[in-house]
Amino acid sequence: MTESATLDVTKYPFVFYPVGLNLRDRKCVVIGAEDDREATEKVEALREVGADVTWIRDYNDVRDEDVADAFFVIFTPQEEPPAIRMRALADKYKFLLCAIDQPKHGFVAMQATVKAGPCRIAISTGGIAPRVGGKLRAALQAALDSTFVRFIDCHNAQKERNKLRVTTSAERRAAMIAKSEGLEIDVKITYPKWFEDELAGMRPNVVRDAG
Repeated sequence: MTESATLDVTKYPFVFYPVGLNLRDRKCVVIGAEDDREATEKVEALREVGADVTWIRDYNDVRDEDVADAFFVIFTPQEEPPAIRMRALADKYKFLLCAIDQPKHGFVAMQATVKAGPCRIAISTGGIAPRVGGKLRAALQAALDSTFVRFIDCHNAQKERNKLRVTTSAERRAAMIAKSEGLEIDVKITYPKWFEDELAGMRPNVVRDAG
């Protein structure tokens, strides 16, 4: 059974579809104060992927023409009235909008990202448990260290060499599958005691017959 068939969307109304955006040379606008950590991080992240970034520090300065030709807009202030205005502009000019911590006003939800060379893992808890998402991110980031990046680089070098050595796509695919044999990834979660106690309370008590 797929996740979509079991997920209660009335209980979790702001679960977003995960997707990656190609923003190279696309106009992106970040709206947020100079000392806003979210705004600073988003500007840096957008520039890292080659976006054409405009940073507007005061949302009161936003004009229609500032966003009319934008592809993606990130709004970081927490005030709702300007977020409502940004949503109206997004509907009017058809740009993608992310309203940080105000998902009902946007179309895009930012996700915690693990980076290791060219690899990216996006993590989202649907805004329900951001600290849990942070712990997942930290654990995965620690695992995907410089050795992993080196493995990915070597794997890619093998792939490029196989293009010259192997003639058919089926053979190239089989060769790369073989190169991944032996790679094992283990994931372990330790839960807090209060949750373990709650689980224990939910388990049925089974009394075994001593005879």
